[in-house]
Amino acid sequence: MRWSSYAEADGTERAAVWRDGRLHPADAPLIDLLGTLDEAAARVPAGPGIDPDTVRLLPPVPRPPSVRDFMAFEEHVVTASAAIGLQVDPLWYRQPVFYFTNPAALRGAHDPVPVAPGSAAFDYELEIAAVIGREGADLSPAEAVAHVAGYTLFCDWSARDLQAEEMRLNLGPAKGKDSASSCGPWMLTPDELPAAAAMTAAVNGRRYSAGRLDALYWSFGEMIAYASRGTRVLPGDLIGSGTVGTGCILELSRVHGADAYPYLVPGDRVRLEIDGLGAIDAPVVPGAPVRPLRKEHA
Repeated sequence: MRWSSYAEADGTERAAVWRDGRLHPADAPLIDLLGTLDEAAARVPAGPGIDPDTVRLLPPVPRPPSVRDFMAFEEHVVTASAAIGLQVDPLWYRQPVFYFTNPAALRGAHDPVPVAPGSAAFDYELEIAAVIGREGADLSPAEAVAHVAGYTLFCDWSARDLQAEEMRLNLGPAKGKDSASSCGPWMLTPDELPAAAAMTAAVNGRRYSAGRLDALYWSFGEMIAYASRGTRVLPGDLIGSGTVGTGCILELSRVHGADAYPYLVPGDRVRLEIDGLGAIDAPVVPGAPVRPLRKEHA
């Protein structure tokens, strides 16, 4: 079962279940339905539905309570670490790691993505995210899986130059990551997600990335259990997998060179796809200018 959120012409946000390629509106926002999707779908009346091309698709949960993004694919960890002159800390193999990113920066699957202000090394990251369906705390991995309402395609847009600078101060990533994240176009219930789903990315029609979901080193059950340790996960929370191997330009330029895989610039178009989850297909557009914090930094 697929669920989306969309905006009507007047800006009203609606949740809808997909039937025969069309959107059928539900009676409440998706975040309020996550724990009872079967019952919510049964309440949706029959009818012609809405052509999805006539509305703006939003992130499935437009304003999640939190977004935790993990780093759970080993190939990405190894290659991306080498790209910035580091080796993988053995601790990564003993516990997963995540950072909190910005729920206010979430964009729909087809929304334009502005370059982060001041960045000349803008990158995509090909990921999948779990959507939490019900509250839980101090969960085991087996318990955590039962708290997943569905999965969605996720892109953690990254300003690699800003990220590298700020992390020299032993905190972050922050401004290197929080200008935009794309999500959607729908949430797929867990029973329909292929375990070995293919994950691909292309820039301006040229294939860049290819990986598979079953290459995860840390499972979603383990990630969510770790996220819930000593605290709570809430309905609508997003739990990102981190980047699949080869799933970003940072990795590709490390292996093949920056000339072969340049960073993104305005005018580029990025298409990310995962079996069952559809595609993020977004244009990259100019970002806002940097406004100095102090006159001496102008």
